[in-house]
Amino acid sequence: MDRALISAIAHRWHPIAAPVSDENVRRLVQRLDLPDDGRVLDLGCGYGEWLHAALDEFPAAEGVGVDTSTPALEEARTRAGQRKLDGRVTFEQADAAEWEGGTFDAVLCVGATHALGGLARTLAAARAHLRPGGRLLLGDGFWESPPSPEALRGLEAEPGDFPELGALVEDVQRFGYEPGFGHVSTAAEWDDYEWSWTGSLATWALTEAADRTAALDAARTHRRQWLEGYRGQLGFVTLVLHDLGEDAGTT
Repeated sequence: MDRALISAIAHRWHPIAAPVSDENVRRLVQRLDLPDDGRVLDLGCGYGEWLHAALDEFPAAEGVGVDTSTPALEEARTRAGQRKLDGRVTFEQADAAEWEGGTFDAVLCVGATHALGGLARTLAAARAHLRPGGRLLLGDGFWESPPSPEALRGLEAEPGDFPELGALVEDVQRFGYEPGFGHVSTAAEWDDYEWSWTGSLATWALTEAADRTAALDAARTHRRQWLEGYRGQLGFVTLVLHDLGEDAGTT
């Protein structure tokens, strides 16, 4: 099955597309402290829920979401219309790593660093879009504990693919960003996210999918990789980062 379609279906029940509750999404976007005429860019926007939350919080702000997924962008535009935000937000289909479109007061990239080539390239790409002193809302994974072989197999990862939390914070500081606020996803947030991911896909497989076998297999595979693999070992942190400039790193 098409990976973009699987992802879009799997996030129907949890459109935030990260192990973060609605309440904590609101808390995080509030810390962006946008000016009245602020502009927000979401790189790898998916359904656009982080961007929508920011525009809800700052009623005069405008936003742009960028993603490669056709089904996700279609859903993002539908949701913007339902929330009466379609006059303040646009969605563009493009590679987030190559997109160019002006300067923004805040850049969002939550759970999408892989689409930009990793953490270092994401931090550099965000700075290219940020006004001086702007803020980056970054969400990324880290190891809660040294990964087991089962966790590595479940994620199809190597130990070095994710840092420990302290090392991740040191990395963003080295690139000239200072954490101003953060949230580490709880076990309950992770469970809600993963059960929603697999449940949405399994329900679609059993009630709507043309290829029931393939869709159900995708849901079962992901559920097994999570429950028998990385549950409790892969963490997720969302940071509000102040951009100090590329020459302001600690090393």
